[in-house]
Amino acid sequence: MIRPLVAALHADRDARFWFCQLIGWLGWSVGTFLTITLVDGNVDWIHVGHIAMSAVLGVLATSPLRPIYQFTFESGLGTRLSVAAISVILFSALWTVLRIQVFAWFMGEPPLWEEANYWYFGSLFVFLSWTVLYYGIKYYDMLTTEHQKLLEEVADKRAEQMLRFRAEADAHEAQMRMLHYQLAPHFLFNTLNAINALVRLGEVARAQEMIQLLGDFLRHALKQDAVESVTLDYEMESLMLYLNIEKARFEDRLSLRLDIDPASLNARVPALLLQPIIENAMKYAVSECEDGGELSIVSRVQEEQLYLEVTDTGPGMEMDSAEDSRGIGLRNVRERLEALYGENQTFKLGANDPTGLTVSILIPLILADDELAGAQAEEAVFAQA
Repeated sequence: MIRPLVAALHADRDARFWFCQLIGWLGWSVGTFLTITLVDGNVDWIHVGHIAMSAVLGVLATSPLRPIYQFTFESGLGTRLSVAAISVILFSALWTVLRIQVFAWFMGEPPLWEEANYWYFGSLFVFLSWTVLYYGIKYYDMLTTEHQKLLEEVADKRAEQMLRFRAEADAHEAQMRMLHYQLAPHFLFNTLNAINALVRLGEVARAQEMIQLLGDFLRHALKQDAVESVTLDYEMESLMLYLNIEKARFEDRLSLRLDIDPASLNARVPALLLQPIIENAMKYAVSECEDGGELSIVSRVQEEQLYLEVTDTGPGMEMDSAEDSRGIGLRNVRERLEALYGENQTFKLGANDPTGLTVSILIPLILADDELAGAQAEEAVFAQA
């Protein structure tokens, strides 16, 4: 029961104010009864009723102080002190007059104005204490709010850092997966078998070309570091080494169409982002189709975003086939984009007309020059520190 009350008071500032008002004046009533009424032996309904009525009048008299103090809270210290002093003097006087009148009404006697100084001194002390408590709670609330904001900022930075670590781990895993795909026995077997067939057919020049392509491809794959991002130009260079070998294997069965915006080549993309997509397209749209197929890669700069699209003319796939091996590979790409960019990315699968699959990606545009300039600026700051 206590925890829900504390949570409700923490969430609602107005409820917290009125709760403090009631508790505070209830405490004043109990304290007055124990230190004055009980000590003087005036334990009767008249004096007890007067204490209760004074507390109610106190709640009413101090309530206007809150908006007054709120209005001047952003003002200078001198202004706040002056307004608080005047408010305490005036509202203490008002509460004193009301208490004397109520006491006279309870007693059925004329008001005791000759004792007003004594009553007013007590009222000043009460209202001054109320003001000090109000500002104390106000500053404590501000300190707590700032502390909470600081904790939230730290938590956000920690979550961002965890996402970065996860993205780096995914990049490393993607590289290992690419090396597995690239150096897998079936890939080497198919390539070497194609070279052997060319040699037996006497096409030595083509066989030598394919051996050279395979050597360049393996050298490039083995020297690549597990980096988080590369330029699109470098990514396309990696893909072309792979696609040149496949084009030598499939010849006319593989039709390749590139529509790369030159303005996009300097954009940063996650390393090995397109490799699984191209692998899937080669397997399902070309290798398993008797007539082969067409593979299209498109890049565009759209305002502050980079658009990438890979399209094939294969049989396509069911959009909800999450358990399909092709769906798993594409899901890995989706999860990696989510880890790197959160909600600032889109990954869509669509049907190609008349047949095939279209994979479209939209990510924030980060140019390599901008990233280098940011890194140099950061290094300069640390150098001056």
